[in-house]
Amino acid sequence: MADRADRHLRTRAIAVIGFERFQILDVTGPLEVFSRASRLLLEQGRAEVEPYRVRFLARQAGPMASSSGLCMVADGAWRDLAPVDTLLVSGGVGTRQALEDTELVAWLAEHASSSQRYGSVCTGAMLLARAGLLDQKRVTTHWAFLDELARLAPSARVMPDAIFTRDGRLWTSAGVTAGMDMALAMVEEDWGRTIALEVAQQLLMHLKRGGGSSQFSHSLHAQAVAADSSFRSVSGWIAEHLQEDLSVSQLAARMQMSPRHFARVFRAALGVTPAKFVEQHRLAVAQELLAAGEETIEHIAERCGFGSAETMRRLFVRRMGVGPSAYRRRMQRNAAGPA
Repeated sequence: MADRADRHLRTRAIAVIGFERFQILDVTGPLEVFSRASRLLLEQGRAEVEPYRVRFLARQAGPMASSSGLCMVADGAWRDLAPVDTLLVSGGVGTRQALEDTELVAWLAEHASSSQRYGSVCTGAMLLARAGLLDQKRVTTHWAFLDELARLAPSARVMPDAIFTRDGRLWTSAGVTAGMDMALAMVEEDWGRTIALEVAQQLLMHLKRGGGSSQFSHSLHAQAVAADSSFRSVSGWIAEHLQEDLSVSQLAARMQMSPRHFARVFRAALGVTPAKFVEQHRLAVAQELLAAGEETIEHIAERCGFGSAETMRRLFVRRMGVGPSAYRRRMQRNAAGPA
């Protein structure tokens, strides 16, 4: 493709739109991904010009207050923006007020889709919905606003558990840090997987999540359930040591309890047996790694403590109805959507 051939010779313009009380990470997260990719590509000599030029736009140039109280300085007004390579709309608690901004909504309706890529981070999807840009599209947003998005865009196919979605030139992401995952996927599309992984590594992102990764974190849920119990430390320790022996006897020894007493009070505190808890956690992490798509099934099985790929396969068939390979294909197909 011509775009791939000349990518080292041109600069892609990236613009993110904010409004009063926008979520600051919806803006700075994706913009940092693009900026970091630019620096790496230039340092490595893989680009002859700056790969990405990022801008933050608002109703007018100048300071704009985020929901946290911190201000960002908009370097221009969205109404003056010419078509760009990527246009994103941020979310945040100010989204509801922005939905009543008829000028912004009308501008989005007329101009957003003229960009080569356009989309939203978090509740910014609701602004795109109000502008009529999500009709008949596969979309997502923060899990707490899925129903509201479905009401605003009744013909859209709202994906309730996706980190981000792509439907042609339209990209939408779930809440806050999911915008960084989406931006990484855009960098991968533009420059390949290697640079996207290098950016993720530099930004200390736990892993480069695919769009099919779940918004639900088993680890966070487990820690929340155990927050007020003596099992908070051991639940977190399990998450960091999936490759180790996590039998009841080993976990009980860590808590200085007898295996029988440990199993009884663990189930009372967390609602599941220790074995089931470990199985659920290993499965959840394996799902994330499979959706991300970078590691072999054998390595994922080893990393998650299954012992063998066959053991992991049997669990997936029992719990998910499909094996790991089929699950990976389904998640990546769901994330990509129609090209």
